[in-house]
Amino acid sequence: MKLMFVAIGFVMVLFWGMAAPAQVIRVAQYNVELDRDGPGLLLRDILRDEDSKISAAQDVITRADPDVILLNRFDYDADLLALSAFADALAEYDLRYPHRFALPPNSGLATGLDLDGNERTGEPRDAQGYGRFHGQSGMAILSKWPIGTATDFSDFMWKNLPNARRPTRPDGTPFPSGDAQDIQRLSSVGHWLVPILINGTPLTLLAFHATPPVFDGPEDLNGLRNRDEIRFWPLLLDASLPYTPPAPPFVLLGTLNVDPDQGEGYRDTVRDLLAHPELQDPLALLGPTVDWTDLGLGLMRVDYILPSGNLRVTETGTVVAESTDASRHKLIWVDMAISVGE
Repeated sequence: MKLMFVAIGFVMVLFWGMAAPAQVIRVAQYNVELDRDGPGLLLRDILRDEDSKISAAQDVITRADPDVILLNRFDYDADLLALSAFADALAEYDLRYPHRFALPPNSGLATGLDLDGNERTGEPRDAQGYGRFHGQSGMAILSKWPIGTATDFSDFMWKNLPNARRPTRPDGTPFPSGDAQDIQRLSSVGHWLVPILINGTPLTLLAFHATPPVFDGPEDLNGLRNRDEIRFWPLLLDASLPYTPPAPPFVLLGTLNVDPDQGEGYRDTVRDLLAHPELQDPLALLGPTVDWTDLGLGLMRVDYILPSGNLRVTETGTVVAESTDASRHKLIWVDMAISVGE
């Protein structure tokens, strides 16, 4: 398979005098589109080693060789069997990830209520996040470095977000109902803080996957939820939530499903995130991260890696598989220098 590899180098600033040693870490984010229609099917397909989309994802990750990678749209199972099988397959390419991490996502988590307003229950859109089963389209992390104790915000209630915008019916009543809004979580998949221990020094990942701001009606249910899923992070960084903000160094990364300049969704929310004073956007010049030509949307930037401002970025890049079987998303990566041993 032919792979395109793009990289932009950053000028490295040399600091003279006494300084803590630095370890350069490559952090990647890849929406692999490996979700399946039923539990256990992803594990089955990985073990069979006959699925061209899985092979394409493994080729792309191998070419990038990240130290840490967030995988989006990767089905979750309680024993991490699919994730372990995927990591074991990468080891056959001499790419070893001894540290594997995932938490139960909100996708497919049944509620028993009608959450999409079609007067039916028990359907994929009636789960806390869209899913045919609990765990479909989850998130996962593979790391060459040890993983510390994570913080999971996935049960945070949407109604508790400051200045949340909730969908309403034309008469102003809650959509689809007051009962539904009372139990609706903010995260469609999850919001995690995951410390990666670089020689004992934590680099915290702020990982998430926001719902697409489409596939709804005039109430704009998914658009508003996407907006507030993205807003969660700047509110956390600004100490506007009932949680302790993460200490730098940290990296915010995930699939936001909104381009800052085109397409559906609240683009100003993305632009505000990119401009947050505690974050930097070293991938801005690399352009689109997904090809949604098949959906009539063309090329868009919807995947992001945003390091904290105190991190020294040394290089960035993308890896793209030229295959119709591969994910429509690019793998994106950022190299950054972490001060260790202080």
